[in-house]
Amino acid sequence: MNAAKTLPGLGWLDRLTAWLAVLAAVALIFLVVVISAGVVLRYVFGAPILGLNEITQMTAVVLVMAALPYCTERGGHVGVDVFDKAIGRRGRFIGDLGSRLLSGLVLSILVWRAVLKALDAWEFGDTTNMLALPIWPFYGVLALGIALTVLVLAAQFIAILREGAK
Repeated sequence: MNAAKTLPGLGWLDRLTAWLAVLAAVALIFLVVVISAGVVLRYVFGAPILGLNEITQMTAVVLVMAALPYCTERGGHVGVDVFDKAIGRRGRFIGDLGSRLLSGLVLSILVWRAVLKALDAWEFGDTTNMLALPIWPFYGVLALGIALTVLVLAAQFIAILREGAK
């Protein structure tokens, strides 16, 4: 269910999740190119790319966290509906609300922790081991992606409440 679209005035949420999805797509293309180049350079020319693991790890953070709000908004996560008939309309309603509430609460804690880690990494100048890439921007993307996912979950929660049990 794309509940965010059912709430008036939340077009900005759609646009923001779409822009982050574009960032995730760019990160994915970058990963494909860098890993392919790394494989060719290592096994054909015997010249591996220095720090390829760090590049891959940091880009993967951007890829996953930038795609998370978009995937959540579009209902792209795996869902299991084994008990749907058994629990009925009211049970699904409670389950939909409960899953969004629980997910929102847990992810809110993760946002807070990611923000604190970003601030610490910035204050102390934390970098990756091999390439000395600053770590704080990646914590920032992590916090932004999760925070936007919490907003999407909140919008869906409100939309489900408005629609009632179906």
